[in-house]
Formats: sequence, structure tokens, C-alpha cells
Amino acid sequence: MIQQKPQTKILVDGGDPSETLRIKNLIGFVDGQTTNPSLIAHNPEIMALVKSGHKLSKAEQDTEYKKIVQSISTLVGDCGVSIEVFADIDTKAEAMFAEGKDKFTWIPNAYIKYPCTHEGLKAAEMSVAAGMRVNITLVFTQSQAAAVYAATKNSKEPVYISPFVGRLDDKGQNGMSLIKNIKEMLKVGDGHVKVLVASIRSIEHLMYCFALQADLATVPTKILEAWASKGFEIPKYSYIYDAKGLNEIPYQNLDLEKSWQNFDISHELTTKGIEKFVADYHETLNI
Repeated sequence: MIQQKPQTKILVDGGDPSETLRIKNLIGFVDGQTTNPSLIAHNPEIMALVKSGHKLSKAEQDTEYKKIVQSISTLVGDCGVSIEVFADIDTKAEAMFAEGKDKFTWIPNAYIKYPCTHEGLKAAEMSVAAGMRVNITLVFTQSQAAAVYAATKNSKEPVYISPFVGRLDDKGQNGMSLIKNIKEMLKVGDGHVKVLVASIRSIEHLMYCFALQADLATVPTKILEAWASKGFEIPKYSYIYDAKGLNEIPYQNLDLEKSWQNFDISHELTTKGIEKFVADYHETLNI
């Protein structure tokens, strides 16, 4: 069990409450959890249902998702559970917000996940006005992060932003340099946006999260188990991250006081991420 907690909050990236409990027993705590359609589709109970030939109706899918989230909710700390709304490329903000508003009632520590698209940010704006906690996901650029900041400026609750570092690495870019850039940009902000590092693929990713003092990191169980096997190492601030030849992402001087509609939020990986989540969501449905 860990003796010294890192400054970075640790969230489990997964959809299986038994895994969350196992990690909590291993580490001694879990600050929060992130879920999405892909993770829920690979929940053992859901997989067993689908394998048996039983596809879920939309109502059954929501019921199962709610049951999983409620089980996880009691296991985690004050960083809550992020619950993703269903959104394809054509889903309008009003539909996302209506679904998010319902899912926000599922548990007392909910964060509603919206994709970093024009409609997703409109839904986030509506949610913040309604006093909801939000997590903007599938973020791949500093400009997207700036737009999230501007769209949620009136939030009285922390707003999570989830840059996917591993998927940027897959494209030959150093995803961790985006985290560094976003943190630098937010130094002049009001503090309402918290950087939640996502798509963590390695111990090195996790160590650099700690060294950069990222606000939060959502981590697959296998990486947390590897961290435990190394004695819960916490690197010093001087930790040198080996980007293994990946291209650095240059810093942009962006004005956080601009309207969010003025930032370029388009990115092919955001689109591909939405398409993947939709495919996994449909995998469990009888449609």
C-alpha cells in the first residue's frame, strides 16, 4: 500500500467495479474513475450477456450502465465518476444536455462527459449553467483546451479536460508535451479547469504526469499494478521524460478571454474517437 500520495489525483480508467475495488485495496485509495462506452462494453457482465446472444435494448443498456456507475461511485474519492453521454457526429447539444442532465442524477459525485466538438461544448455551457460538473473528452490540441476553458468560464464546480496522450503518441506526436503546454497556458486562468491526463499507456506516462504535477490522471489497472510493483515510485520534479523520438507539439499563445467559438476545435482524432465510442455502444445494443 502506498505511503505517500502523489499530488496528481489518481482515477481508474475502466468499467468494472471489481477492478476498482482491487486497485483500491492495492493502493489504499482511488480518487475517482472515468467510464465510456468502450469500457462499459468490455465490462465482464455486459460481455457475458452479449456473448450469450442477448443484445440490450437502449433502456437495458442505460440500466446496466447506471448499475455499474452506482457500484463504482461508493468506491472512489472526491474526484467522482465521469459518465459519458451518447453522442455521434450528428448529435445536437440539446440532446446531449438532456441525457447528461438525467445521468447527473445517477450518483452524487457525477461528472458528465461530452466530446470536444461544437455541439459538445454547447452542451457543456448549458450544463455549467445548470450547476452540473462536466468532463470534456477527446481533447488533442491546445486550442481545444482553450475553447473548453472559455465555454465553461462561469462554472462553480471544477471542470475536467481530458487530453488523450497515447493516441497522439500513436500519430508520432509527443502527447505529454500537450499536457505541458495546456498547464502552461492555464497558469493565467482562474483555476476552474483541471487537466485530467487520459489514454495513459505506460509507467513513463504516469511518472511524467506526477513530475508535471498534472491535476489528475486516469490510468488503466495494468499500469497502476505495474506502478505498485515498482514500489509506488514518485519522481522528482526534475524527472526527464524520454519521448522516444516523438515530435514535440509547439506551444501556442492563445487568449483565454476570447469566446470559445473563436478557437479551432476540429481534430481528426476527436472524430475518430467519437466513431469508436459509437461502434462500441452499438456492439451491446439490439439495433
